[in-house]
Amino acid sequence: MTTSTDNAPHTGDLRVRGFQPLMPPAVLRGELPLGPDRAALVRDSRRAVNDILTGEDDRLLLIVGPCSVHDPEAAADYARRLAAAAAPLSDDLCVVMRVYFEKPRTTLGWKGLINDPHLNGTHDVELGLRLARRVLLEVLDAGLPVACEFLEPTSPQYIADAVSWGAIGARTPESQVHRQLVSGLSMPVGFKNSSDGDVMAAIDGCRAAAGEHVFFGIDEDGRGSIVSTSGNPDCHIILRGGRGGPNYGPEPVRDALALLDKYDMPQRLVVDASHANSGKDHVRQAAVVHELADRIAAGEEGIAGLMVESFLAEGRQEPGPLETLEYGKSVTDACIGWDRTEELLTELAAAARRRD
Repeated sequence: MTTSTDNAPHTGDLRVRGFQPLMPPAVLRGELPLGPDRAALVRDSRRAVNDILTGEDDRLLLIVGPCSVHDPEAAADYARRLAAAAAPLSDDLCVVMRVYFEKPRTTLGWKGLINDPHLNGTHDVELGLRLARRVLLEVLDAGLPVACEFLEPTSPQYIADAVSWGAIGARTPESQVHRQLVSGLSMPVGFKNSSDGDVMAAIDGCRAAAGEHVFFGIDEDGRGSIVSTSGNPDCHIILRGGRGGPNYGPEPVRDALALLDKYDMPQRLVVDASHANSGKDHVRQAAVVHELADRIAAGEEGIAGLMVESFLAEGRQEPGPLETLEYGKSVTDACIGWDRTEELLTELAAAARRRD
């Protein structure tokens, strides 16, 4: 007996307000192409970063820049300054600019330039994607490689070709979605220890991402697809502290390196000077860097790189319309200012030089 469904209750998408078609990734990449010179910079810098992480290059990796990008003009300004400061230190430092467009939130808040470029809740995502890609191209034009955090599997199709180093944040090293995503990314990727301080979560993330995966995603034409990946062997861990406190000290670093050795992974890691390692105190980032620089100069092995949150102006401010904000000051986590950043660049380059 056939039962009519005309009067059946509606059960799908009950809390979805609507759907808005999004331009395909290929369209945006066609509008704002990478081009041969930028592509060469991305290719070469990916290789350099990976050589540092495997110990083939004895320079120190420094991933530095704002907690998040909210003002494209200020980001480009910062990139030009950073490129000028990094150039004379290139024998000792490989500097990659932190250019984060998507921000995970503990509860609610501004989710980043891609999600809400006007900082007013209007969520003009297509504009956000265009602005993000333009920022990446401007940073590359300044001569700097780019670091991005990847939060979900769709936006990388729009920007990942311009990225030299990727990060998976502390909330998601155990996420199957993120491990699958990383398995198909074309650059080295760092997994942070989980927010409770568990380093094993990051190691497992690296190991899982190195394997082949099949999962749901979109292709360059924006079509829902089955994605098959070959795995990403170029992954490493990032120590960022946890709820129990910092983990950048000699003993936590030794413990993390021992775990990497146990699982036949390169005994090289990156230390995040911010977040729980600084007690979320941006001023303390400098103290963390000072200590790490002293240890690196003294010959401590295993620390391949550092992460520092830095912007033009020190501190942070609440998000709001761009015209109401102080230029070059973070609207997410507080950052150290530019003058202090230049000092730390010089200090880290000297530490890398002395350890040789």
